[in-house]
Amino acid sequence: MTKKLHIKTWGCQMNEYDSSKMADLLDATHGYQLTDVAEEADVLLLNTCSIREKAQEKVFHQLGRWKLIKQKKAGRDHRRRRLCRFAGR
Repeated sequence: MTKKLHIKTWGCQMNEYDSSKMADLLDATHGYQLTDVAEEADVLLLNTCSIREKAQEKVFHQLGRWKLIKQKKAGRDHRRRRLCRFAGR
């Protein structure tokens, strides 16, 4: 079964580039394929900057929407691994 990855990116072109690199790395190392449909994804990834307040607000709203997806999927697979990583520069 193919593992799927959904990336939501806000910000500048550098953020777009970083998201592309993360997708390539997760494909090469773990076999994750990109999907445009968050509900299909095994991994949901947000990439944004904290420079602009509006981008931060969008992140919290997106996390709320994704929480609903997680709750729906929880009934199907209770063994899902949860991992959060944060990075900045």
